[in-house]
Amino acid sequence: MNLEMLGDRVLIEQEKGEEKTKSGIIIPDTAKEKPQKGTVVSVGPGKRDDSGKLIPMELKAGDKVLYGKYAGTEVKLDGKDYVYMDQGDVIAKVKEKVK
Repeated sequence: MNLEMLGDRVLIEQEKGEEKTKSGIIIPDTAKEKPQKGTVVSVGPGKRDDSGKLIPMELKAGDKVLYGKYAGTEVKLDGKDYVYMDQGDVIAKVKEKVK
């Protein structure tokens, strides 16, 4: 897939929802929570301010992020689930723990 986002939009590959509870109960598809975590796949060049100056993106491809439960628009591409949204709808970047 070769996709170039426009403006300050990001394309995020959604993580899979939990298949089982901690106690081992299998969760059916109809009862799964909508994922709120994913990996950035593509970002646009950024947003322009009132004077026309480009404001660069804070996110980049490969970043792990958290986003709102109902943020963005879901889309299925090449058999994978993605969500695209404005960069402002992303809540946080997930930092890896350093040992």
